[in-house]
Order: sequence, then C-alpha cells, then structure tokens
Amino acid sequence: MADRREQEVLDAIERRRRRPTRKLLDQQITLAHGAGGKSTHALIEALFLPELRNPVLEQLADSAVFDANGTGGPRLAFSTDSYVVRPLFFPGGDIGELAVNGTVNDLAMSGGRPLFLSAGFIVEEGFPTEELRRVAASMAAAARSASVEVVAADTKVVERGKADGLYVNTAGVAVLDSEVELRADRVRPGDRVLVSGTLGDHGMAVMIARGELELEVELDSDTAPLNALVGALIEAVPDGLRCLRDPTRGGLATVLAELALAAEVGIAVDERALPVSPQVNGACEILGIDPLYVANEGKLVAFVAPEKADAALDAARSHPLGRDAAIVAEVRPEPPGLVLLETAFGGSRVIDMLAGDPLPRIC
Repeated sequence: MADRREQEVLDAIERRRRRPTRKLLDQQITLAHGAGGKSTHALIEALFLPELRNPVLEQLADSAVFDANGTGGPRLAFSTDSYVVRPLFFPGGDIGELAVNGTVNDLAMSGGRPLFLSAGFIVEEGFPTEELRRVAASMAAAARSASVEVVAADTKVVERGKADGLYVNTAGVAVLDSEVELRADRVRPGDRVLVSGTLGDHGMAVMIARGELELEVELDSDTAPLNALVGALIEAVPDGLRCLRDPTRGGLATVLAELALAAEVGIAVDERALPVSPQVNGACEILGIDPLYVANEGKLVAFVAPEKADAALDAARSHPLGRDAAIVAEVRPEPPGLVLLETAFGGSRVIDMLAGDPLPRIC
C-alpha cells in the first residue's frame, strides 16, 4: 500500500515537472498574489515550491495526506490557512467562524474526519476587546458545530495601523477513516463534476457588506463546515469519488482550471446547469463579475465516476448543505488542461484561472 501511494505521488510530481515552469515576473507582491488565481499560482510555483519542495507539498492539494509513522500506519491530513476578511463581521458569519470552517473544509476535501485545530490571532493595537471576545465565541460555536476542538492557540499584538483590526490563522489535523483516495490524478475522462449548491454567495455577501456599493440585496455568506456532507458522499459512493475541492478564492472556475491541468484532461461545463441564486446573479451583472470566479465558503466540488453520479447527487441533495446540488460538467480527454464553458446560446468559451483581484480580502 505504501509503495503504491509513493509511486502515485512520484507520478504526480513527474507530470507537474513536464508542465512549463512558471516565472515570477513581479518585483513586488500585489493583492493579486493573494486572490487564488494566476498570480497566486505563479508565486507558489516559482517561489515557494523551489524553496520548500517536497513530495507532499508538490501535490498542491487543500491538505497534506500522510501516514502517521511513514510505514503504512493511520493516515492523517494536515492543513493551514490564514484569514484577512474585511469587514470582520458580515451577513451569515464573521472571521472567527470563517477560520474554523475554512480549515475544517480543507481537511474534509481529503476525505478526512477533522479532529483538532490551532488558532493564531494577530490583533491590532486598539482593537475592541468585546469584538475579540465575539470572534472567539463565534469560533467556539463553529468548532462545536463541526465536531472539532481548538486545542492550541497563540496571540500577537502589532502596532496600530499594522493589521487591519484582526488576522486569524488556523491549522488542523484530521484522520482518514476510510481507504478512499481523493486526488487530482484519479480524475478520468467521462467523470461528472458535481457542485453542492449555489455559487458565489460568500464573495458577494462580503462585497455588499462593505457598504461601498449601492445595491439593495439581502445575501448571507454560505460559510459552513462540509465534513458531514463529505461523509455522506463517501458513505453513498465510496468507490465513485475521484477528487474533492472547495472553491474558495478564485471560485469554481479556478478550481476546475487547476484540476484540468493537474489531471491533464479537458472539462466541459454546462452553463445552464450552474446553480446561481438570482441575488448573486443580479449583483454580478451589475458589477461586471462572473459568478464562476466568486469565492464560496460552504460549497464543494466533487469529481465522480459517471456510473455513480446520480447516486452522489441524491446523497448530496439529501443533506441540508447539498439541497441545491447539481451536475455541472463532464470530464473529457480533449483538450487536455483546458476548461470550456458551453454557453446557453450554443457557443463555448475558455474558462481560465482568475486573473487579478476583483474581490480582495473575502476569505
């Protein structure tokens, strides 16, 4: 088992090495480098990977999966993420709840059962104590809802004007109870792509909450822990799941573009099947933003074997967080590395990774 996994990791690394090497042309870091799109990937592949390179990191998954003792012992998943959302409190959530759910979801995308989190707080001098207490209480409630515990924490205070109020980092550990392997290199032509619900709710809710737009739209963030939904999918189609991702920064479009490259397949998206609420669709039209690129914090993308797609869809829709689930795309052998959107008008266009940073600090 260990030898097979090691070979799969090495094969994934070799495929990545055959891809053209990204070059980091920017002399300074910009907000686009944190948006989860092309600039982020250039930063990771041209700067961080060469310096920190190892077989686990090379896979660029939502979380790292490894044997506990390196010789076929219990499988664990480990992940970390940082949160710099503005405003800190928004309809449907806040930075504390977001930090817990975000790391829980990254762990869940490996098929893991999240157990423990750490939390790091970088607090700006002058930040109201009661607001910090409110964030901590929100984190505690989110942890209980996700059946995890925050077991380690750290606090740093920086000078006034140096932290935009509050930044939070969370890291987490999960145990993989099943033998299900969820990786990009398991995606095959013919697979179907399932999304668990409406797209773009979080990003647009945060954007509207800033009060910078004259939009009279009531919209809540979709932030939620996805571990129970993932568990339901694994139970329903354990031999049908290929890969899971949560489409946060860069939205669904960027996730699909990443996986098309990683698996060296084409992906055809049916525009008519995409679940987008009227509120998000209307706000995006006014702002000139494609909802495919808007962040989500309580949705997942599942690549499923074609013969198991209907069962996976039924399982998702039977869960409260998947009631609006839909099959939105099909994996094809051609063109490798590209995502094509088949429009409602009968045409098609290429869907690439997010370029630039239309929605800064939303997750």
